[in-house]
Amino acid sequence: MPAASQPKDLRPAEGLDDLDREIVAALAADGRMTNAELAARLGVAPSTAHARTRALIDRGVITGFHASVDQRVIGAGLQAMVHVTLRPGSRHESIVAFASEVRRLPQVIQVFFLGGSEDFLIHIAVADSSEVRSFVVEHLSAQRSVANTRTSIIFDYHRNRVAAPFH
Repeated sequence: MPAASQPKDLRPAEGLDDLDREIVAALAADGRMTNAELAARLGVAPSTAHARTRALIDRGVITGFHASVDQRVIGAGLQAMVHVTLRPGSRHESIVAFASEVRRLPQVIQVFFLGGSEDFLIHIAVADSSEVRSFVVEHLSAQRSVANTRTSIIFDYHRNRVAAPFH
């Protein structure tokens, strides 16, 4: 895998009860909800809500709280998905190196390592189509390990939830 660290145990969390699931659903919908609001919504004491949320964090069920940023407001209103296929050869080394380099680029929102005909799917946000072209030409096609790219412009999307990264 592209990640440099040891993979976490990715088995489903044991012992999630209905209250745990309600906490996860409530915080996934509104991560800024206060503990008092969470407790009131669930009909439990604030101390119970706090202890159960802390336990979900400690167990790795809840991995973080995230801000949703409107890319248009910060000048990156054009989003695209760039499909990347790497050249055959020393695959492991090129996969690790490619993933490591691409993750650091400021235009990149998400990187997906895939099975199938393409190796990576890269979600980017930029100002305009010339920046999409520059990103693909300068950061992807310029890499010796890249065999080809295919770019799709995103017109609209819906996100149900934020997923934790695979490790």
